[in-house]
Amino acid sequence: MLAILVVIALAGSVRIVPPGRAGIVERLGRFSRTLQPGVSIIVPFVDKVRHTVDLQEQVVSFPPQPALTKDDLVVSIGTVIHLEVTDPVAATYEIANYVHAIEQLTTTTLRNIVGGMDLERTRASREQITITLRGVLDDATGNGASGSPTWS
Repeated sequence: MLAILVVIALAGSVRIVPPGRAGIVERLGRFSRTLQPGVSIIVPFVDKVRHTVDLQEQVVSFPPQPALTKDDLVVSIGTVIHLEVTDPVAATYEIANYVHAIEQLTTTTLRNIVGGMDLERTRASREQITITLRGVLDDATGNGASGSPTWS
């Protein structure tokens, strides 16, 4: 019986984290450490892998959103964001859904930028809008975690 318990405990202590992901380990309900890709050992019955975070670049497109220009014309803005999680602990504990948060921030920022321009300037300033949006997303997410936004 003791041998069976030892085998179960050993089997429960080995965790395999796939490439491009990071595992978040909690010890008795509190953050303990981050597991890197590969084979890792955890303390059975005390440690738990709460979540694995995808560290690869993700491409997320958002549905077109209407925005009002300075000359009171409505334009529809479609957005594609390239993002990469650089801090799996922050992505797990500091925000409930980082993709949704980036979508909301992107939409709000684009509406503010486009709202200060007339239609002709909006169409001619795509690169400047992208640079401004990238700066806002970088500030909000920290150190370039937002990647490269594009819009159409």
